[in-house]
Amino acid sequence: MSFIDSLFNMADKKELKKFNKTVDIIESLEPKFETMDDKELKNMTNEFKERLANGESIDSILPEAFAVVREASKRVLGLRHYRVQLVGGIVLHQGRIAEMKTGEGKTLVATAPVYLNALSGEGVHVVTVNDYLAKRDRDQMAKVYEFLGMTVGVIVHGQDTTVRRAQYNCDITYGTNNEYGFDYLKDNMVIHKEERVQRGLNYAIVDEVDSILIDEARTPLIISGPGDKSTHLYSDANTFVLTLKSDDYAKEEKDKAVSLTESGIHKAEVYFNVENITEISHTELYHHINQALKAHTIMKRDVDYVDKDGEIVIVDEFTGRLMFGRRYSEGLHQAIEAKEGLQIQRESKTLATITFQNYFRMYNKLAGMTGTAKTEEEEFKAIYKMDVFQVPTNMAMIREDLADAVYKSEMGKFNAVSLDIIERHEKKQPVLVGTVSIEKSELLSHILKKKGVKHEVLNAKHHNKEAEIIAQAGRLGSVTIATNMAGRGTDIVLGGNPEVLTKKEMKRAGFDDETISIVDTPIDGLDLEGNEELFEARKEYERLFEQFRKQTEEEQQKVREAGGLAIIGTERHESRRIDNQLRGRAGRQGDPGSSRFYIGLEDDLMRLFGSDRISGIVDKIGLEEDMPIEHKILTKSIEGAQKKVEGKNFGIRKHVLQYDDVMNKQREVMYAERSRVLEGENLQDQIQSMVHSVIEESVNAYTTEQGFEEEAFKDHIYGLFMPKGSLEIPEMDKLNSVELIEKVYETAEKIYTLKEDQIGSERMREVERVILLQAVDNHWIDHIDAMDQLRQGIGLRAIGQQDPVVAYKMEGFDMFEEMNKNIKEDTVRYLFNITVEEPVERKQVVDVENLTASTSDDEEETHTVVKGDKIGRNDTCPCGSGKKYKNCCGK
Repeated sequence: MSFIDSLFNMADKKELKKFNKTVDIIESLEPKFETMDDKELKNMTNEFKERLANGESIDSILPEAFAVVREASKRVLGLRHYRVQLVGGIVLHQGRIAEMKTGEGKTLVATAPVYLNALSGEGVHVVTVNDYLAKRDRDQMAKVYEFLGMTVGVIVHGQDTTVRRAQYNCDITYGTNNEYGFDYLKDNMVIHKEERVQRGLNYAIVDEVDSILIDEARTPLIISGPGDKSTHLYSDANTFVLTLKSDDYAKEEKDKAVSLTESGIHKAEVYFNVENITEISHTELYHHINQALKAHTIMKRDVDYVDKDGEIVIVDEFTGRLMFGRRYSEGLHQAIEAKEGLQIQRESKTLATITFQNYFRMYNKLAGMTGTAKTEEEEFKAIYKMDVFQVPTNMAMIREDLADAVYKSEMGKFNAVSLDIIERHEKKQPVLVGTVSIEKSELLSHILKKKGVKHEVLNAKHHNKEAEIIAQAGRLGSVTIATNMAGRGTDIVLGGNPEVLTKKEMKRAGFDDETISIVDTPIDGLDLEGNEELFEARKEYERLFEQFRKQTEEEQQKVREAGGLAIIGTERHESRRIDNQLRGRAGRQGDPGSSRFYIGLEDDLMRLFGSDRISGIVDKIGLEEDMPIEHKILTKSIEGAQKKVEGKNFGIRKHVLQYDDVMNKQREVMYAERSRVLEGENLQDQIQSMVHSVIEESVNAYTTEQGFEEEAFKDHIYGLFMPKGSLEIPEMDKLNSVELIEKVYETAEKIYTLKEDQIGSERMREVERVILLQAVDNHWIDHIDAMDQLRQGIGLRAIGQQDPVVAYKMEGFDMFEEMNKNIKEDTVRYLFNITVEEPVERKQVVDVENLTASTSDDEEETHTVVKGDKIGRNDTCPCGSGKKYKNCCGK
């Protein structure tokens, strides 16, 4: 350990001492709350709220609130928080990141700080990586919160606005980062405040914080509407690309980029009969060719996407899950559709956008938890002002992490992996194998089938039973192959999970999910009187649970004797953190286990980012394919390759944020403007200021070096304020600019006052709000799309030795100023030309109910688009459960 590391270690130990003092106080309160009956314990919530209302701080009631939650959890769930779980809870309450190893019970850790912060009545958001986990965690932990008198909601894809609003109005709301972010954007597009679904962004706890705030931070959220481009260019470009040879394009795999070479450009010009394809007039054609080229050379089927029932579905590169409903934008998705011979869908137009960084930084307090965050602490501090505290494990870690085994070829590597699996399988040791893609998981599955090894495959093609498969990966003799998802968020219990087995058996016996969810808790006070069906279900649940508990306990001992869960990684991921997540599936709560990574020099990471020295060493040694290589230089080279990619990805995220920071300032101004309108503020002073500003800008615009263009100025002013001929300002050409501005303003003010007298003051105020809202929405949406187009093309400025970000800031500012000028002019024009008879109603510029939500991967210069259409009752539920929507989230 370095001197710097030891200093940090000392600081952590010092802080841990402070935490333990608070935990001592919480533990000392346990006897007091144990003696309370349920009613008294529940009433503590009202007492806490009263004390907060009387001025007591939230920090001062922390020990009591934590002790109350612990007692409620004991009674409702049969789970008592460990000391380290209370430490984790304190860290989360402080708005920090709690790094806790897999199996330490992070879901339970969150209950104490969630309850404490929900007492303020301002709402708490718990953020998860997918709908399945949001719903699962809500169902599990709601029992504790509801016992204490709190309301708990969940936001999942497909809910309408009425349902969403009710969920957000709960004390505690579970949901995914995408759903929270999209709802924020949609709320800033409605025309009545009652249509908004979210309330203030008070406190959020982000589960798997590294996945959401780091991995997904490269992908800004985008709300899109349908574009109007034709699709024939996609098929034309696709046909052309099929005629190219490898020397007609240059591919840069590290950056996932491809471009035509000189010979390729010449072929394109001949094929499309154009003189110079790089001219601005042919930009669209050139863009389509590049996207078609990228679809064929960079985007890989069963790695980046799958063809599922005639639809291209994106595979999340970090989790391996299918991203149902999402689409790449900028034409890439259509290019892939053309490549695969599918129907080509229409393009989309950007209507609203925000990065996860800027969304989550709006919360008054933000906290997170994960098993792996320390390697990214610098980024968490720089972007989110959050540091990482490593919470000690409840029991000592005894997992054996073996040295990497490096092989010259991929087949040599996979043969060694299969032999290792067979050896462990023969002694009944459970094995979880991690792969980086669907393609690799199916290759290994094929090898094991040939060797007669029974196994389960868990990848994006078989995601429906994810939780069920991964929960049983610790059973005696089981072999599970999983892509990067590796059941993140689901505990792998040695010997199997009795709860999962019980539910599976009850489903097989015909019990529905709702009945099972009611009876799957050990709470003593569950009222089943008068409900014979539930009473019988409860008895059956308890009988099965006890049967499987005994069975798994016996099996658990045999698994321990066999060495615990063995983790085998078939490739190093580009991030050390993802490797650590896979490794962390074994050795939970002091269990035995082992981990080992098998690496091939042909792996993408080694091929693209590894040192050239490695190939030289291997060639000199002259090793055969099946012989493992062990050398210090190899280990260092692997770490070096991962650090290179981590640095590159951090740069990409910073790059995305730099651009969005420009938009963020503009977004804050416009959303504040809309909020004032929605809240019904009196905008009279602001409108008067707009009138004065428009007149001043008009006078300046028509004052040139040659003199004042009086007739053109009059025509312009007539168009803005009044019927032609009603503006009589004598000797206009003899007034200086200041006098002229004031003279015209006086005249405009008289017309304004007359119009208000005709309409009435109250109606006039609403007219002002309606017109301003319409003008803001029309111009802001066009501005967002224009800024998006600017960002896509601004990279070319680097060729002219200009910093693209600086250019984007400068041009973005000019465009924003121009937009504001246009908003003022339109507002003034409509306001002064409205008649008394005209009805004034707020008009929806965008149909918020049927919007398209999307995420954009800036690294690949693509967007992913999620259609906001309603889900059919008999469609598969998007939460990933595999059930029909009506039997799942649709309930």
